Amino acid sequence: MSKVLVVFFSPTGNTAKVAAEIAKAEQADCFEIVPCQPYTKEDLDYTVKDCRSNLEMADESCRPAISGCVENMAEYDTVFVGFPVWWGREPSIIDTFLEAYDFSGKTIVPFCTSGMSNAEKATKHINGVVGEGVTVAEGKRLGAEGSEEEVRLWTKLLGL
Repeated sequence: MSKVLVVFFSPTGNTAKVAAEIAKAEQADCFEIVPCQPYTKEDLDYTVKDCRSNLEMADESCRPAISGCVENMAEYDTVFVGFPVWWGREPSIIDTFLEAYDFSGKTIVPFCTSGMSNAEKATKHINGVVGEGVTVAEGKRLGAEGSEEEVRLWTKLLGL
């Protein structure tokens, strides 16, 4: 049986709820991506042109610093990576995380929480960030209220 890790970034708490359901369904370990500089409500107000999240997403090279790390990444075969959707894709802090580890031979399963954006653009972008030798499964959008049943059906369909 493969070992599974659920990694998530959840500045408002929505993605954390879904990550907990996935971890429960997959009997997986969890790791929360915590920024060194926490995001404030103002940082996340995308209606303000120069809010932090908009500035980060406008700069393709931006890699916000993360506090902590996964000490035993080599042990995991499958890594679920969860995030809210910003600018139609994963936040730059997810790229910071993905670039910090060698995922060769592993499967990454993106999932996002969003009211309406899907995970397609994020899945493509993540594929480019991790490069060759990594399987990136088709991402899944789950509502902030991703139910246990919805999560179990999805993870069962993945067949991991």
